[in-house]
This record gives sequence, structure tokens and C-alpha cells, in this order.
Amino acid sequence: MLSRLIETAEHELQYVPGSYRDRSSRVARSGQRVIRLLDAAAWQEWQFISSTDYWQRSVAAGRFVSTTDAADVSVPSPWTAAIEHELLPLISWPWEWSWSMLREAAQLHLQLLDEALSAGLILTDATPLNIQFRGVIPVHIDIGSVVRRPAGQVWEAYRQFCQQWLYPLCLQAWKQVDFQPWLRGSSDGISAEQFAGLLSVRDWFRRGAVSHVLLPRLISRRPQQGRLSATVAGNEFSSDLIRHNVQGLLRLISSLRWSPARSQWSNYSSETPHAILDRPQKSAFVDRVCGSLRAASTWDIGCNDGVYSRIAAEYGQVVAMDADHLTVDRLFLSLQQESHFRDRITPLVMNPADPSPALGWRCSERPALEARSSPDLVLCLAVLHHLVIGSNLLLDDVIDWLHSLQADVVIEWVDRGDPMIEQMLQHRRDVFRDYQADAFEQCVKRRFQILSRERLPSATRELFWLRPGH
Repeated sequence: MLSRLIETAEHELQYVPGSYRDRSSRVARSGQRVIRLLDAAAWQEWQFISSTDYWQRSVAAGRFVSTTDAADVSVPSPWTAAIEHELLPLISWPWEWSWSMLREAAQLHLQLLDEALSAGLILTDATPLNIQFRGVIPVHIDIGSVVRRPAGQVWEAYRQFCQQWLYPLCLQAWKQVDFQPWLRGSSDGISAEQFAGLLSVRDWFRRGAVSHVLLPRLISRRPQQGRLSATVAGNEFSSDLIRHNVQGLLRLISSLRWSPARSQWSNYSSETPHAILDRPQKSAFVDRVCGSLRAASTWDIGCNDGVYSRIAAEYGQVVAMDADHLTVDRLFLSLQQESHFRDRITPLVMNPADPSPALGWRCSERPALEARSSPDLVLCLAVLHHLVIGSNLLLDDVIDWLHSLQADVVIEWVDRGDPMIEQMLQHRRDVFRDYQADAFEQCVKRRFQILSRERLPSATRELFWLRPGH
């Protein structure tokens, strides 16, 4: 849920960090309501846009966030009017998405832009931050970017689209390099100059490399000429010319493929003996907890193929996170085919030992996950040993972090004699004196009540249902 994005009194409006960049509107929160405040010009534009067939068809199809007038809101100065958006279950960032999620979002943006152009409209910017996911269904949330297109106006957001959508997608598809660190490292994305430096001779023969990488790179090296060309072309630019470019980009992105055969964890659930042996009892334990708690919001840390996420999703929304990119991508694609779960589970590429930090201006524009989502239940299955031994975190600190979430926790303890831990320690010095069963229980009992515990058939693993008690 989004309730902890910002702290507000029940009826008090408070601006959402990061919404200030559109000078004609601001997004604010009032309890569980998402309010967009508009100045006079933006209000007039909204009244026109919301009356168009384009807008009404797009909203009906779920491609734009549902929006209504908020006449009951007391509008503060200097704003003129207020509208209300539906509350989405989670706000996520592009550097937390898998490759297929980024491509799906890019395709939605281009489709909406193409249809807008044919209706005499345009989308004024092209940041992936304008797209969110309702489960695995992309939805555009920035209604302020939809405006009437002045005659002859160029597509000013073309470079932004390339830097924040096209180049990251091509980086992954062409070079097998994860795009998330690039987008996390720079809010502007990957420049044409940077991306060109990563390409080999062979890459320049790929579809789109010359037209969308080489030419923008050459123009960026001649900024004065680039501005002049844009100005001159602007007098001649028709919507058909822009649509031709947009449709070409859509074909290019649709043709991209990223499909590695496997990764470290992509076949874990189907090929690992203890995972196969323990799954029925583990599933029953998780189902019993979920059925008792009926959590509205669950985090599944280390979700893998999402079998336990699906159990939790019977009762509420789930954030399914895993550090393995391919695993998350496959989960996303599988959920798209499951009508029962596709709007209930949002998969994210997320390493709890190296999570998305708060980013942007004053480190408040893009809050960390804990400020965007407040779980009622945390599933931490077959993860603790990876955090302590694999990522060299302190056992007591990990348990303290789980306690800080103030949620019930289902955690799996893995004994030192487990084959997975023996494999992890095979070629490294064992300095993990704190990773002991008695130390684990002491850490837990200082912070939680143990509501239930159960040894799994593999005999080296035990499940605990914990509730914050201190």
C-alpha cells in the first residue's frame, strides 16, 4: 500500500515529493486519497482532455489512471481546482523493474502517444516514472503530460525516450548488461554518447542503431546546430511525421529480445532437491498463516517463481521481490497470463542487502521501498542465510530490520549442516560465528513472539511465524 509515502493528517493535504517538476500542477495526499492540484491553465486543459474520446477510451481500457473531479477538496492557493486519482497498490521505480516490465511500459507509452497524435494531442514528456504497475498491468499516471499539440510542434521528449527507455532496453538485449544500475545511477538515463561507447562494430548494423543512437549522438555534439534544426523543422513538422517515428520505435522495441537460458536462481524451485521436498509442507504453513492473518499487503522477499506470493495474493496485494533479474522477468511474464493474480502481485528486481535508496532532489523525490509500502506480512523464506553468509550482514541486524517493519514475519531458518550452506562456505573462510541456531532464537525472542514453528522434511530447515512483541 501507498499509505506511508508521506505522513498526513486525515483531511490535510500534503505535497508528494517529486511532483513539483510540473509547474502547472502538484500531486498531494489526503489520507488515502491522491489529489492533483491544478492551476487555471491546467484546469482548462484537463476539462478539454477529459472530454475527448481518446481519454475516455484509454481510461476505460485501464491504460490511464482513473481520475475524477474532486470538488469537495478545499483547494489552497495558488491552485484553481483539484482532481482525484485512484490509489494504486504500489509506487515502483524503473530501476526496480525487470526487462520485460520496462519494455511493456515503453510500448504502452508509445501506443498512447501514437493515438494522442492522431487525436491532435501529444505527451509532453517521456519518463518511465509516468508509468506504474497495477500488479503486472502498466498504467500511465501523469495526466498533466497530455495536452493539445500546437501546430508544427516537434516531439520534444524524443531524446528523453531514448535515454530512459530505448537505450536501457537495447543495453540489455544487445549487450546482456542489466539496465537497472544505469537508471538507478542517473535520473537522466543513458546518453547517446555513453551508449555509443558501449557498442561494437557489429552492433552498429543492428536495427535502429544508426537512426536512434548515431544520429542523436552527432546532433548532441553540435548543440547550436541541433537547436537550430529543431526550430526550423518545428515549422514543418506534422503529426504524421512524428507518428512515423513513434511507430518505428514501437516496432523496434517490439522486436527486441532478452531471453537467457538460465541464471543462478532461475531453476531453483524445479531443480533443487530440498525445495521440491519441502514445498508441500512449506506451502501449507504459509497458507495457514495467510488465512489466519488475511494480510492486505505482503512482501515476499526472495520470491523466486512466486509460488508463495500466489498463496498470499489470495488475501491481498503482494510485492514479490528477488535479486535475480531473470527469475523476476519470468515471474512477470507468467503472471500476465494469470487473470486471477495479474493485478494482485507486483514483481520487483530488489536485493534486500542492496535495496533502492532514496534518490533525487534532497533524497526525497524517489523514496525507498519502506516509505512506499507498509506490509502486514513479510515472507522471508530461504533468504536469511544468503543475507548473513552471502552478503556478510550481521544476523542480529537482519532480525532487527525485519522487526522494524512492524509486520508478522514467516522466516525460514537453515541449519549449518544444510547442503546449501556447505556449498556457500566451500571456497571461503567461515567467519560467521553469529550464524547459529541458538543465536537466531535469542535474536528473535528479543523482538518477536513465536506464534508457530515447524521442522521441514529436509530436516535442516525450520519455519517460524513471528509477531512483533516489543
